[in-house]
Amino acid sequence: MSGNPIQIIPRWSTDRGHADHGWLKTFHTFSFANYHDPRHASYGALRVINEDRVAPGTGFGMHSHQHFEIFSYVVGGQLEHQDSMGNTEVLSRGALQSTSAGTGISHSEKAHGPEEVHFLQIWALARPGDGNKKPAYFTRNFPDEEKHNRFVTVVAPDNSSSVSLSREDKGPAPIRSELWMHASLIDPGVSLVHGHVEKGQGQPRKGYIHLIQTSGYNSGKPGGNAIRIGSKSSAEDSKVELREGDGAYLVYESHDLEVTNVGQGKAEVLLFDLD
Repeated sequence: MSGNPIQIIPRWSTDRGHADHGWLKTFHTFSFANYHDPRHASYGALRVINEDRVAPGTGFGMHSHQHFEIFSYVVGGQLEHQDSMGNTEVLSRGALQSTSAGTGISHSEKAHGPEEVHFLQIWALARPGDGNKKPAYFTRNFPDEEKHNRFVTVVAPDNSSSVSLSREDKGPAPIRSELWMHASLIDPGVSLVHGHVEKGQGQPRKGYIHLIQTSGYNSGKPGGNAIRIGSKSSAEDSKVELREGDGAYLVYESHDLEVTNVGQGKAEVLLFDLD
């Protein structure tokens, strides 16, 4: 994009795949289920971002996965998880549940209690060879105050020095993929700068950003919260404004990303670093 050292390609919420099944209201950033668009099949290791709302007393019954790294980020309500490894738990706002499917697992994800559960299910491609390892399961919790006006790393490669391989612990959940996920809650008027992970001399790094649709399911237009993104050194008119549900593909050359909340309410943001 001219005038912006970071290449930004918006992924507008109104262009995402979406469906209202009654019990499930969902948006698909990438091709998934009955939604297929070859322009939006994956990006680096990132394969799926589904923003799901599941009605009380319903959910995804027991089903199987192999090879992928699958993690859920809970925005509201309570998510009940059960799987073939014997894990059973209820996850609330701020919880991050991660499963390395490996050679194969079965799991169910359902709304627990009287309220709808709003969560993002994200899939990443495992590193070559790592998709055939024994399945693994991890949970982490990131309270709102921890993410307030700062980016907190909530998922990181399992070979990173910052991760613990304990089932429950502090810090990011480990995955067998070259992907980092950061989360933040940004107050109106606040700007954050994210220093992307360096790939090497002259080698650009990919990224992706998503503004969570916290004001409710809306398939016709984005919600009210908004952020403006671009390089800190860029002119304001070359930056890109995203509203709830919008995302953007990023290519970093040599600059960091500035994210500014230009809306009226708190902006809940997910930011990915990709190989």
